[in-house]
Amino acid sequence: MNRSNALIEIDDIRKSFGIFEVLKGISLTVGKGEAVCIIGPSGSGKSTILRCINGLMPIDSGSIRVGDHRVHELTSEKAMRPLRHQVAMVFQQYNLFPHRTALENIMMAPIQVLGHDKREVEERARKLLKKVRLSEKADSYPGQLSGGQQQRVAIARALAMQPDIILFDEVTAALDPETVKEVLFTIRELVEEGLTCMLVTHEMKFAREVSHRVCFTDHGRIVESAPPAEFFDNPQDARLREFLGQVL
Repeated sequence: MNRSNALIEIDDIRKSFGIFEVLKGISLTVGKGEAVCIIGPSGSGKSTILRCINGLMPIDSGSIRVGDHRVHELTSEKAMRPLRHQVAMVFQQYNLFPHRTALENIMMAPIQVLGHDKREVEERARKLLKKVRLSEKADSYPGQLSGGQQQRVAIARALAMQPDIILFDEVTAALDPETVKEVLFTIRELVEEGLTCMLVTHEMKFAREVSHRVCFTDHGRIVESAPPAEFFDNPQDARLREFLGQVL
């Protein structure tokens, strides 16, 4: 891909926590409408990559560009605000406000952060609940919803910001097996609609089916990156072959 056409461009980023270097020179480009899955062992830097992209975590060196935003140069929450509009993130823990209904959880950020009209936001939020097949749960509180339903509300909440990119950080890891399917179905629809997505996931079958490209991280580096058929059927790196042998 021509780097200038990339929606996300990461160049040689490094990140340490104390003496432990988590990212050791990560470079990656993601095009508009592309779905990129990142897989790898625990502690290999997968989630840290996502958190650096949306400015939740500052990098030590290198550069990150998202659209027109040079993320590594943004230093205040106010400066981050346009980036937060463009890049949404869905976490493993749903982080819904327990004292707010599903509808209210979805409406909060567009009203408070973007200053959008309340009636317009409510209409959008109800459409998003329908999109994630939870129209009937608009007035339910998080405690009344299953884990899978809460995660779909969290996805609707991310979409309410009308982002160009959504980052999914192991969003099915805390779910019961029977609720994983409904969340993955929702994500699959977003990918098919052309939303740019980056996903850290342990769901190998899903990564194979839904992504345009799969990246394998190990010890803070991207060791291999390829289209899914090539990645899973003909892995080049010995460490990747070993990893796939354990998880498939």
